Amino acid sequence: MPATVLTARALLLDMDGTLVNSDAVVERIWRRWAERHGLDGDEVMKVVHGRQGHASMAVLLPDRPVRQNLADNARMLAEETADLDGVIEVPGAAAFLASLHGLPHALVTSADVALSTARMAAAGLPLPEVRVTAESVGASKPDPEGFLKGAAELGIAPADCVVFEDSGAGVAAGKAAGMRVVGVGPRAGVHGPDVVVPDLTHVRVEAAADGEIRLHVGAQEV
Repeated sequence: MPATVLTARALLLDMDGTLVNSDAVVERIWRRWAERHGLDGDEVMKVVHGRQGHASMAVLLPDRPVRQNLADNARMLAEETADLDGVIEVPGAAAFLASLHGLPHALVTSADVALSTARMAAAGLPLPEVRVTAESVGASKPDPEGFLKGAAELGIAPADCVVFEDSGAGVAAGKAAGMRVVGVGPRAGVHGPDVVVPDLTHVRVEAAADGEIRLHVGAQEV
């Protein structure tokens, strides 16, 4: 089956589930949290991907004060930053990032600086020069703020950006920002991205002379 070709002038990349497979640690930490609060672990895991921790807590414990969620989130971020067991690259992520050298792109993650730095290093991946982290925004995905900030920092119109995301919250944020979305991995497909791939071995980047980026999405690993 031929690849879908998307054109863009900048790419905005989520981290967890998109570049880095951190599912093992996310499962460990959030299932422990669910147990502490008497919640069903499977139901909790349906909510937490893509959002900042305190935003997930607000969905799961709607009556709990915001201040308490923020304090709990800070503790969990520290736990996650210290627990890197099983953190690996999503297949094809290193080659994909290498192919973006010199092209406009940014990391847009719900993780904070410490966690994103630790996880990218654990997966053996370079950090993009432009990064939008939890500290950079006032609202978590599915709010589009992070992606709009990424586009603004790169100086590219939202309509000329393509987002790479794995979660429902992330896909919704990209769409709300007026961007096209490539879904990565098994979680993404059910949330209506423009196109979906199993991993980044199915994406090829071609730089055009006019500054346009052509994405061949769905191309098989060679």
